[in-house]
Amino acid sequence: MDISATTTLDPARLDNLCINTVRFLSVDAVEKANSGHPGLPMGAAPMAYVLWTRFLKHNPTNPGWKDRDRFVLSAGHGSMLLYSLLHLTGYDLPLEQIQLFRQWGSKTPGHPERGLTPGVETTTGPLGQGFANSVGMAIAEDYLAARYNRTGHQIVNHYTYALVSDGDLMEGVSSEAASLAGHLKLGKLICLYDNNHITLSAGSNITFTEDRAMRFEAYGWHTQMVENGNDLAAIDRALCAAQAEKERPSLILVSTHIGYGSPNKQDTFKAHGSPLGDKEVKLTKQALGWPLDPTFYIPDEALAHFRRAVENGKEAEGEWNAKFSDYTKAFPELAKEFQQRMAGELPKGWDAGIPTFPADPKGMATRVASGKVLNTIDKTLPSLIGGSADLDPSTHSALQAMGDFENPRDEAGNLQGSAGGGWSYAGRNLHFGVREHGMGSIANGLAVHGGIIPFTATFLIFSDYMRPPIRLAALMELGVIYIFTHDSIALGQDGPTHQPIEQLASLRAIPELIVIRPCDANETAVAWRVAIETRDRPVALILTRQNVPTLDRTQFAAAEGLRRGAYILEDAPEGKPNLILIGTGSEVSLIVRAGKKLTEEGMNVRIVSMPSWKLFDGQAQSYRDSVLPPSIHARLAVETGATQGWCKYVGGEGDVIGVDRFGASAPGEIVMREYGFTVENVCQRAMELINGKRPVLHQRTVAEAVAVWRNEGDPN
Repeated sequence: MDISATTTLDPARLDNLCINTVRFLSVDAVEKANSGHPGLPMGAAPMAYVLWTRFLKHNPTNPGWKDRDRFVLSAGHGSMLLYSLLHLTGYDLPLEQIQLFRQWGSKTPGHPERGLTPGVETTTGPLGQGFANSVGMAIAEDYLAARYNRTGHQIVNHYTYALVSDGDLMEGVSSEAASLAGHLKLGKLICLYDNNHITLSAGSNITFTEDRAMRFEAYGWHTQMVENGNDLAAIDRALCAAQAEKERPSLILVSTHIGYGSPNKQDTFKAHGSPLGDKEVKLTKQALGWPLDPTFYIPDEALAHFRRAVENGKEAEGEWNAKFSDYTKAFPELAKEFQQRMAGELPKGWDAGIPTFPADPKGMATRVASGKVLNTIDKTLPSLIGGSADLDPSTHSALQAMGDFENPRDEAGNLQGSAGGGWSYAGRNLHFGVREHGMGSIANGLAVHGGIIPFTATFLIFSDYMRPPIRLAALMELGVIYIFTHDSIALGQDGPTHQPIEQLASLRAIPELIVIRPCDANETAVAWRVAIETRDRPVALILTRQNVPTLDRTQFAAAEGLRRGAYILEDAPEGKPNLILIGTGSEVSLIVRAGKKLTEEGMNVRIVSMPSWKLFDGQAQSYRDSVLPPSIHARLAVETGATQGWCKYVGGEGDVIGVDRFGASAPGEIVMREYGFTVENVCQRAMELINGKRPVLHQRTVAEAVAVWRNEGDPN
């Protein structure tokens, strides 16, 4: 195709030609795949065209340009809209890839995937996630601008745009994220709402009748209505007005027709999630004056118009490079820091101040140790930004005196909950409120933007609220760090609603997520090193509420063994055990005490700390066999969580002391005793293994435990 072609078309006809090119590339791709969602691209093509050709600052030849605008297709099911725009504007996405939509090995999967398709900023598909990601991106832009921009030197100055659907706004995560975005006054976040009144299986009038504009106004958003989704001038005016609004994020409600142009399927859910069908495709092309053949037709005039993005992008980036060169001369240290963090590099000596904790039989909770580490590395890692879901005092996750990320015009004196350091967009403490789902998704947006190492914090039980964004972080290979405290039944009197059981197994089941449950303060310090160094996968730190002993590392192996997932903490004489005790987290000190007693009784015991299954599984087989020799069948794992998955490590003749039923409300030490987490029970179960007895259930039911308390009293 001749992209240098000139055109005699008047602007309105050229616009229409370009819009229909997007529509029918999408229709033809869905039809060829016999799978996909044609309706959204057909209806939303005009607003996307205006945005991409008149407003979006991007460089197709360098999709990673640091100061580009970010575009998120939150309605990921309409992926062919995005793929068509990427191809037409000159990204490295040839037409052959459009023709391979939804096929094995293609760069055009059913829903957009970050890292696979050039120009795709974030993986979307689960509705609402992209919307919340865009909030995180806008936070990142405001933070980086506040930290690095100086008078006359605006090196961070871009918008975040999102195209969202009815389904996005129905999902609860969008409410959480929108509420926070409005509170923070993220004026450079602009969302185009494809208001087509149709969901996958129905008209929205049977499920979604609230006034969306008033809802978002209540959140603190700037809202506008575009009554005709084909009115390019109105869309243009709305985007200009949104850019001019500095104090509020914007939602532009654009009334569109799903499946626009289809004589029989426009404005019906039949255009949403299925190909139009050969007959309807023909009728639609005829209705919109489009050639029936060839398929995947791109008029030269349309391609030439779209490809202007290439030169425009090069020019825009060139101008930015010149600005950054001047900035480097004026502020060399800031420029170096900016480049380093945008490249995902860690500053030299970032971990030099991490403490080594002295041996202490009383010890401290690993959540407390985590807070001490966090408030050491925050001084050398300016990219470390995050917060909790209203649980800073419990999760020990506040970055003291590092400022609160808030609109500076809202500061009202010494407010409760402030981390100190003032309110500004340069603050590094994000107050997410009681919004775990939104918190996880916003953290993903911070990560995909670049220049940020995000962390979040809440209780382990509430990881269930965060599972969708955690899974997406793993899928995208994002270096998000999750702090999960109050990690077991040992938290006590809050009872079974707050005592995690299956959560560890659930998190461990997520591919690419590294789950680490450190046993003491020094393992926690190493866990933080691993988490910060791991920039290509998310890491979950599982931390205790209760104190655990800080082990004497002159008697036990160094905590650096955590890096290998599992290590021999203390070995049997001559390294020849006849029993292996394996523990994680708070149960390691328990098996240490049990191991001592068993050793006194003549057993040759190996104690293994196993803070991370994922890290251990990544070691060479020779190392894994050296820790858990195949010849040693008597293996007992001890962990206050579901036993699911432990068979891989204890083998067919081993046993597990775990928790496969809900917890109970009582002081933590009593709950632990009644659930079998005692030296006596560990020793008994270990001896049964040595004697060749088959494992049996040993935990009392809650009713049995209550009966014991009534008959015998509480010995504690």
